[in-house]
Amino acid sequence: MTKLETMIGRAESIVILGHVNPDGDCVGSSLAVYNYIKEQYDKKVLVCLEAVSEKFSYLAGFEQIQNQPGQEAADLCICLDCSNEERLGAFKVCLDGAKESICIDHHVTNEGYAAENVIDPSSSSTCQVLFTQMEDERISKAVAECLYTGIIHDTGVFRHSNTSAKTMEIAGKLMEKGIDFSTIIDDSFYKKTYLQSQILGRALLESVSFLDKQCIFTVVRKKDMEFYGVDKSDLEGIVDQLRIIEGVECAIFMYEVGIHMYKVSMRSNKKVDVSRIAAYFGGGGHVRAAGCTMSGSFYDVINNLSGHIEKQL
Repeated sequence: MTKLETMIGRAESIVILGHVNPDGDCVGSSLAVYNYIKEQYDKKVLVCLEAVSEKFSYLAGFEQIQNQPGQEAADLCICLDCSNEERLGAFKVCLDGAKESICIDHHVTNEGYAAENVIDPSSSSTCQVLFTQMEDERISKAVAECLYTGIIHDTGVFRHSNTSAKTMEIAGKLMEKGIDFSTIIDDSFYKKTYLQSQILGRALLESVSFLDKQCIFTVVRKKDMEFYGVDKSDLEGIVDQLRIIEGVECAIFMYEVGIHMYKVSMRSNKKVDVSRIAAYFGGGGHVRAAGCTMSGSFYDVINNLSGHIEKQL
């Protein structure tokens, strides 16, 4: 039996956690475990995440997600797609109160903060790692939809360099479960609302290239978000649009979260390890996709980041 199956087997109550601002891999892995436990085990299980985008509402168990920490201490806490304890946010109390804990992740910056850890930086996503912790024949269509969702979101629909032959093999096995993979890709990855398209256009229009046009950045301020009537979930995908501009090696997108405080997302193509830069500023992520929160004016933020980028270039 795998570590995950063993720990689930000896627990009576289980809480599932992911990182703040949950993305596709976080939501997919969390609900995959939730559905797997509900289907295969007679256990009390909760999944606790911050507010999740409605575009993932097709996933089984979506309506069961709780946005507040549970009051009771669980026998087992399962942490997914979260590189460190701080990124659990308000839900860290669930980890602290649990009798046992396991972390399943693929972030290279994860040093293993749970009692048991399954961390594979060579995997494309936490959902890929999670697949290896489940018995293939026991993976239902509902669980497969969750795992496939996580994989396509962290690989950019198999376009990013973290996509391997193993990733494609696992995706193929999930497709064999009868999932509607094309609809999952269209509805959760590509589809945008009119307002999301507007703020994307504004961000691209105001983007600025630097370091001999090898890098590009843009910023969305609070006043811009209020004008368009959007929130942080509507800003997904902006940094990826910057990354695919011809000649760009490193793309930076930031949005204002407070007075002189910005949430920063970085993407790179071949030369820059953005996880190292993010980790330096207290964040984390992958070699080609990472993020952090930084203080100062957006000029200060770009100046600080550009020095680290330039060294690698």
